[in-house]
Amino acid sequence: MKVAVENSLSHLKEALQNSGCEIVSMDNLANADCCVISGQDKNMMGMAETATKASVINADGLTDDEVVQQVKQRANRVH
Repeated sequence: MKVAVENSLSHLKEALQNSGCEIVSMDNLANADCCVISGQDKNMMGMAETATKASVINADGLTDDEVVQQVKQRANRVH
């Protein structure tokens, strides 16, 4: 599974790689199956353009293990 990870979440990259995920750049969202964001840049107006059809996981308040678990759950739904 290809996962795009926001730059501020670099600590998650290793945990995701160890679980078998391939990390791709946020600039490469079109090729990502899943995207992990920090949640710090939430859209306060409730309006947003969808830049990807990939699942988006907000890592705010989650441990690394919880994020990895959510990525795996989304992967099972896709495959």
